[in-house]
Amino acid sequence: MKSLTINASQRESVGKKATKALRNAGQVPCVIYGGDTIVHFAAPEIAFKNLVYTPDVHTVVIALDNGTKVNAILQDIQFHPVTDRILHIDFIQIFDDKPITIALPFKTTGNSKGVRNGGVLRFNLRRITVKGLASKLPDVLEGDITNLKIGNKLYVTDVASEDFTILHPENTVICMVKTSRTAVTDDEEDEETEGEATAAEAPAAEA
Repeated sequence: MKSLTINASQRESVGKKATKALRNAGQVPCVIYGGDTIVHFAAPEIAFKNLVYTPDVHTVVIALDNGTKVNAILQDIQFHPVTDRILHIDFIQIFDDKPITIALPFKTTGNSKGVRNGGVLRFNLRRITVKGLASKLPDVLEGDITNLKIGNKLYVTDVASEDFTILHPENTVICMVKTSRTAVTDDEEDEETEGEATAAEAPAAEA
């Protein structure tokens, strides 16, 4: 999993007045939970751009101004209801020997047979919640849909790995190929493919 570094300043004052002053100065108040102590810090709002405004998932190294570095992962974020500016971010400290729970983005690979025949690929999940060591978690989960015909489904068990535990029931559907008005049967494509292969294999007629 990719990691980002955020340079931050540890803060001692955590009251409403101090928090408001930080925001007015373009800083985002943050908290790190999960360690021996709760760490309060702040960083410029622009420092979180590549962490927040992206579909990717990252671990974060919080580099504090006292020389301390904390490995963490974003847990929760609050936005202003009108301006959509970041108001507050919660992080969870991560350790090499302790698993974390995180929702990883999912993307498909391959070209579905059912989609080629006019079917429509529908998603039930865009992110899959897993539990595992941060060092072993991928940036994204991938699922091959090449063999999905119309009516076929891709389940969370199809993207399982020994590196992590999927926290969804085994019968949870990630995506499926649904029929449409313009769809043809998968058998028709198979017949066309076989016909094309036969024609290609036939010897050329003599002049």
